[in-house]
Amino acid sequence: MINQVVLVGRLTKDPELRYTADGAAVVNVTLAVSRNFRNAEGVVDTDFVHCTLWRKVAENTANYCRKGSIIGVTGRIQTRSYENQDGKRVHVTEVVAESVRFMGGKTTAWVAQE
Repeated sequence: MINQVVLVGRLTKDPELRYTADGAAVVNVTLAVSRNFRNAEGVVDTDFVHCTLWRKVAENTANYCRKGSIIGVTGRIQTRSYENQDGKRVHVTEVVAESVRFMGGKTTAWVAQE
């Protein structure tokens, strides 16, 4: 089986670094990724993809990237579910990053990997 995703897009907001109770760094980001074609109205649609970055990848991304930064993410799709405050089951699909490549400005070609 293969579960691998490669995305290139812009960060929709500044990464916010957090740490889990056991000290692991984590950042949740959303990437704005343009599609390769135009819709019926002639507009290029954009998908907003949720990504989770862990450990050194998370720390480097939080230190070197800001809203609008272009990054490349290689990772895997993961689904999970939880019960929200209203007692409803919420299903989440996200990309868990294995590596991130910073693709613009002073950080060109910098690669953060787990």
